[in-house]
Amino acid sequence: MTLDLPSPASPFNIGTRGSPLALAQAHETRSRLMAAFNLPEEAFAICVIKVTGDAIQDRPLKEIGGKGLFTREIEEALLDGSIDIAVHSMKDMPVDQPGGLLLDTYLPREDVRDAFVSLNASSLNDLAEGATVGTSSLRRRSQLLAKRPDLNIVEFRGNVQTRLKKLGDGVAEATFLAMAGLNRLHMTDVPRTAVAPEDMLPAVAQGAIGIERRGDDSRAAAMLDAIHDHATGRRLAAERSFLAALDGSCETPIGGLAELDGGSIRLRGEILRTDGTEVFADDMSGSIEDGPAMGHAMAAKLLEKAGPDFF
Repeated sequence: MTLDLPSPASPFNIGTRGSPLALAQAHETRSRLMAAFNLPEEAFAICVIKVTGDAIQDRPLKEIGGKGLFTREIEEALLDGSIDIAVHSMKDMPVDQPGGLLLDTYLPREDVRDAFVSLNASSLNDLAEGATVGTSSLRRRSQLLAKRPDLNIVEFRGNVQTRLKKLGDGVAEATFLAMAGLNRLHMTDVPRTAVAPEDMLPAVAQGAIGIERRGDDSRAAAMLDAIHDHATGRRLAAERSFLAALDGSCETPIGGLAELDGGSIRLRGEILRTDGTEVFADDMSGSIEDGPAMGHAMAAKLLEKAGPDFF
């Protein structure tokens, strides 16, 4: 069957949030599709969709809902046919998609590490006792309190530019961002130090871009198959299985990272109390095909260690 490719007269609509990072991810998706099918930029349209998580900036995410805050309106546009595909930061994605939608395409993963960002200090250890650190991530908050219970952790939302302005205004002495986002935005001037996963395990799927489509859209399926990165898919299958078994959301402090080595996969995971007083972690290795089963098994093991009253 001949693939009905998009054209400037009938463009392929790519849905995305409107932040600079989200747009950069949509542009990368467009560029990869252009290269794969030798199509001009005009054969694609970037469709910016306002989502609840971006509209509400004055409250912590846990007060207004879970990860669906960054996807709901985009997925509604996908279901009603307004867009052909949706581009997401995978760390924002719930483990379950609405009926009729599939999330099975991933671009090559960027740097998974967190970045320590400060105008005056080069690492967490450089901060004075009682220093103020800003973050909107419950995972990072819990990890920081586990290492430095003396720190004053404050809510810190907004895009990269907003957070840097808050640092300059003295709202906090340091914050944490994803290295992947800084790299994709080419923000080499941001004062940051990459934090090794051994010191701060990243969020599940951090650094990965996922592309969602309608399950019955064979054209989108064929086009996305040409740009899917299988290594990233295998890693995320293990990490998201771990997350799913924990019933993870924005209200749950969870870290997870899978890495490939030849035909093997290594999965590290941890769950934390929100105040950082307890951390339960595990490290497993096995064949790549066993990645999802490892994720499920690790979650069960950590939940058993933590006990029924952990969450």
